[in-house]
Amino acid sequence: MPASITVQMPASAPRQLFLLFHGVGGAPQNLVPLGQRLALEFPQAAVVCVAGPEASDLGAGFQWFSVQGISEDNRAQRIADTMPRFVATVRGWQQRTGLTDVETALVGFSQGAIMALESTQLGESLAGRVVALSGRFAQLPQQAPATTTLHFIHGKNDEVVPYGHTVAAAERLVRLGGDITADVIPFLGHTVNEEVVELLVERLKGHIPKRIWEQAGQSAPPQP
Repeated sequence: MPASITVQMPASAPRQLFLLFHGVGGAPQNLVPLGQRLALEFPQAAVVCVAGPEASDLGAGFQWFSVQGISEDNRAQRIADTMPRFVATVRGWQQRTGLTDVETALVGFSQGAIMALESTQLGESLAGRVVALSGRFAQLPQQAPATTTLHFIHGKNDEVVPYGHTVAAAERLVRLGGDITADVIPFLGHTVNEEVVELLVERLKGHIPKRIWEQAGQSAPPQP
């Protein structure tokens, strides 16, 4: 397996774990700038840019599954076939850092976001937060994860993964009682730019997860 990049590992026991997953044909290096920003904002967190498990058949970089001949009919099965590797990767980093799913955030771009989103449909909790940057579900979600907050950020001009996938998933998850935020950025394509990074940090720091205010016996988030 290609090497992942540890952006930050606190000398003392880390309090949070951020795992960043690149897109198909990408590499861990692509998300290092985002990882460095998260390390700055969360100095007690372990931050790791994770490599896809196999060489991309696009000719460069890595992937979780092939997109050659991908279709709406076969995408879900390709994801299901590789999902055990994704789960094992997340669990491996949790064991290495001594952190639990509640203390873990999965941040994925494109194919990395697809894997992170689909992991919320497994019936087991991998993370307290999942951030999807220019991502989608293979199929509309059938359940809203009870203990996972989902953050969607998508460019309205994305021609690789149309933003309508985020809108449809967000609407479905709201109906299912999920804890989500969803942002569509005008004029943005299939990329992670400074505006995306700033919004991501804002969502991570400003959104109180539903599970926390429910545990406090509140029916709605506390007012600022």
